[in-house]
Amino acid sequence: MSKVEDFLSKEEEQIIVEAIRVAEKNTSGEIRVHIEKTSSKAPYDRALELFHELKMDETQLQNGVLFYFAVEDKAFAICGDKGINDAVADDFWDCTKDAMTAQFKAGNFKQGIVDGILNAGEQLKKYFPWSEEDTNELSNEISKG
Repeated sequence: MSKVEDFLSKEEEQIIVEAIRVAEKNTSGEIRVHIEKTSSKAPYDRALELFHELKMDETQLQNGVLFYFAVEDKAFAICGDKGINDAVADDFWDCTKDAMTAQFKAGNFKQGIVDGILNAGEQLKKYFPWSEEDTNELSNEISKG
């Protein structure tokens, strides 16, 4: 799969956007997905760079989460903001990554991403529950590079 556009169909992208919407009903956390072809940087380093470029570090509670994918590199990372990292254990994202990796190995990329997003929403609601005053601070659309 060489093109970012070929990684997911339009229908699969809409299912992922819907998963973000559903996950954010559980938490005040803000979830984004970014997909690009490749990166010369380590996946987490690139995710951290994009985290700032996408202004995810500007959420009120510092509780943004970026799911980053480098398609040709077959690499991904999950990057959480300071508010999350200060509240959770160091291995917080491991179960999410493991569930996603299992789906990816089976060739189920869309389902792996959806599972990761829904898992993140469930995990984050323990630390950042949704409230009536919550506003959607970041776009739910998939960004591409």
